[in-house]
Amino acid sequence: MKGLLGLALSGAVVVVVSRAVLRRARRAGTVASAPPVGESPGTREAPGPVDDATGDPDAGELPHAAGAPPDDAGALPHAVGALPHDAGSTDKPRATNRALRAMVALLVLFVCAGVAIGFTLPWTSHAHAHRPARRSGDGRHAPDPPRIETVTSVVPVGGTGGVAPNTTIAVSFSQPLLFGSPAPSLHPAVAGTWQLVGTYEMLFTPAASFVPSTTYTVTVPSGSSGVRASNGSVLTKPVAASFTIAPGSVLRLQQLLATLGYLPLAFSGPTPEPSEMALPQPGTFLWRDSGFPAQYTSLWSPARASALTDAAIMAFETQNGLDVDADGAAGPAVWSSLLADAAAGKRDGEPVTYVLVTKNLPEHLTVWVNGVLTFADVPCNTGVPGATTTDGTFEVFSHVQVSNMRGTDVTGTSYDVTVPWASYFDGGEALHGYPRASYGFPQSNGCVEMPIYTAGRVWPSTPIGTVVTVVGPPA
Repeated sequence: MKGLLGLALSGAVVVVVSRAVLRRARRAGTVASAPPVGESPGTREAPGPVDDATGDPDAGELPHAAGAPPDDAGALPHAVGALPHDAGSTDKPRATNRALRAMVALLVLFVCAGVAIGFTLPWTSHAHAHRPARRSGDGRHAPDPPRIETVTSVVPVGGTGGVAPNTTIAVSFSQPLLFGSPAPSLHPAVAGTWQLVGTYEMLFTPAASFVPSTTYTVTVPSGSSGVRASNGSVLTKPVAASFTIAPGSVLRLQQLLATLGYLPLAFSGPTPEPSEMALPQPGTFLWRDSGFPAQYTSLWSPARASALTDAAIMAFETQNGLDVDADGAAGPAVWSSLLADAAAGKRDGEPVTYVLVTKNLPEHLTVWVNGVLTFADVPCNTGVPGATTTDGTFEVFSHVQVSNMRGTDVTGTSYDVTVPWASYFDGGEALHGYPRASYGFPQSNGCVEMPIYTAGRVWPSTPIGTVVTVVGPPA
């Protein structure tokens, strides 16, 4: 390659020099040329004889006498297009030969010089022209090692909280990625796809919602089985970043619970994209069951937590085998199952029940199931003074056929009894059966007692998530 470069250089020089020699030869008259445009060949003055000793074409020519006519006076002009011929120019071929020999000598000289120059020129690739070659410890040339791939950013940034449940994840790199390079991993897993955006960034687009109040970790793999740059370099160690999704909104929680049948209301709205499932949607709530009393319907308020929402959460936890939170809080496990059931269209099979306990004499309770008055004016007993049944609205959090109760009553007497058909709604206070001679006035240690037979009939309608309201006599 170097020799070819030298030959090219020398060839260019020879062309330039040859043209210069030819121009000089023409000027010296050693090479015949056509007459100038517009000049008759016969009108040009032929050169005189050349002196062999001096090379001067006029040296052997005698001068004309003064006033004498020129030698060619009266001579016939040359034929049109014929070249002039001078009988005295016998040395012209020798001059031309000398010029050609000079050109050949120059050609040989420059070819040799060009080859020598070509082999002595440094040959450096463009890729390495900006830096000197590296050498190993023994002085030999060593190839440049590939640059190390690094992660320049992860979005959401590690440690970030309050992230939207439909967020995308972007991981940027210092060098262009190799097409088909392994993608980062996400834990817990979320349906979605990783895509190469440009050459420096990988983007995760979720095909399902992230779960509210859940912490996720993005891990970028390293080594030979990890992310690889287009120049073959890899990460030296894995890179991980964790972020936490914002808590779910009460409004969206209510929308999902209503859609799945855990509230006495229905929600009407558009079907969101899977990744938008945890975000509030436009729409309206309508009562499914219009027969509930005002004490119950007044508990409802969109976008605000209430006994109805808490009770629906507890019912949902029971139906999905989750631990029941007596406070009705919706944590990551509830949200995860809610989103899964909503995607699958799974609905609640339990009734929505409301129990109203009235401490006005005679004490009694009333039960509505799915808005239908099911049990009316059931005689019952509430707590005696010093152990009165607490007024307020509560949710049933435990529902058992048999329960053992131990404690001390208001007289200081210990008790240890087994009661049937118990539905606990406020600490140790429950709806249950208990044998008494009569009902309708305070006799218990705080519970709501019913005849055993009646309690057995009511119990199936008061599962976990039943709303219980206890109201006392007016002051």
